[in-house]
Amino acid sequence: MPDNRRPQRPAGKKTAAGRSGAPAGRGSARAGGKGQDGRADRRPDRRPDRRDDRRDDRRDDRRDDRRRPDQAQRTKDQQAYDGPDLPEGVTGAELDRSVTAQLKGLPEKLAARVARHLAAAGLYLDQDPELAYRHALAARARAPRLAVVREAAGETAYVAGHYAEALADLRAAKRMNGATAYLAIMADCHRALGQPDQAVKLAKSPSVATFPAAAKAEMTIVEAGARRDMGQLDAALRILEQAPLSSKSREPWVVRLRYAYADALEEAGRTEDALAWFHRTMAIDAEELTDAGERAAALEKSTRS
Repeated sequence: MPDNRRPQRPAGKKTAAGRSGAPAGRGSARAGGKGQDGRADRRPDRRPDRRDDRRDDRRDDRRDDRRRPDQAQRTKDQQAYDGPDLPEGVTGAELDRSVTAQLKGLPEKLAARVARHLAAAGLYLDQDPELAYRHALAARARAPRLAVVREAAGETAYVAGHYAEALADLRAAKRMNGATAYLAIMADCHRALGQPDQAVKLAKSPSVATFPAAAKAEMTIVEAGARRDMGQLDAALRILEQAPLSSKSREPWVVRLRYAYADALEEAGRTEDALAWFHRTMAIDAEELTDAGERAAALEKSTRS
């Protein structure tokens, strides 16, 4: 999914993700093994008890194989629980008070550990999303019934590209606290999973009408993208045209809204209009959040040729 279509993390709130031995072998090499040159060893064994040894080894191997699936699963779960090494200097004090307040119901040592993993998730969210996700999973393994922890797991999963997992955790968080701040991200997860109709359904949620301007713009972008996924380009354009494209604000949500409109216009074959809106995007995109300049240059070149 292109970055310029991905919703920003919920605006106007400190988010949960820190805002503010060897593998088991396949049995004994003795049973049907090979010599050092790679050929099967056919040399007879003259020791009378060798055959019994082999039978015992095979029985042991079968017992080992029966145990390994459970052992491997426990190891995987334990690794998720342990999580990555915590970076030095991260104490959990970096978290917003609204996050730490939700950890107070945990035992002190457990709360401290969860807080440090959440803070580490926030630290790595932009530079190493997969590592951030693993820290969030470590927090979730310890406190799965806290909404703030499920939000962190969902947010980091989304940024790391694990859309099904993100959707599951954000749904769980919503059931726990009723919050709707992540609806745009949930809708975009549906898009990524090939379910644009579900994205449109979320975009029509009554709570969207009360969203702050930035959050509402993000949902508009996702809904328009979902309409395009469904082949409804005209509907996508209408949705974007109802948004405050001409806002005098220079905030990122206006940049992204204008860019999404220009992109849809180009797909619709309205080249001159698209070029005009790419230029209008460039005019307020001081941080170069989009590639509007490159898109405009490419359109200008194509119209001259």
